[in-house]
Amino acid sequence: MLDGFIKKSQLKSPWLLHFDCGSCNGCDIEVLACLTPLYDIERFGIINVGNPKHADVLLVTGTVNHRNKKVLEKLYEQMPSPKVVVACGACGLTGGVFRDSFNVVGGVDKVIPVDVYVPGCPSKPEAIIDGVVRGLELLAERQQQAAA
Repeated sequence: MLDGFIKKSQLKSPWLLHFDCGSCNGCDIEVLACLTPLYDIERFGIINVGNPKHADVLLVTGTVNHRNKKVLEKLYEQMPSPKVVVACGACGLTGGVFRDSFNVVGGVDKVIPVDVYVPGCPSKPEAIIDGVVRGLELLAERQQQAAA
């Protein structure tokens, strides 16, 4: 009974952790725009949190480099299952314009598994919201699979 309530509330009020791997801040500004009343991502019940142990969705922006690779892995490991990873922007998907740099690992999927890719340079707030909502659909599917 309580377990079902927790799972339902997890889908109705997911908590999102945003991690910037070190980008130009273009995508970060767009992620913050999602929190403004104009786009209002909170209408879906999504709350931005700072603790990976409370997060259901990991939203990653920027190019993964050797310096922040371990931090990204640790954040992913600390999140409870089921979880969803959303990679935003050209840098998060492939490394972007920095992909040929000596210190760049590449996109987020080179380090952790990615569920939803949001293209753009920078990604528009509408696309970011759409990516997070798609991630919530995947989260619901994973909860059903775990229950079965």
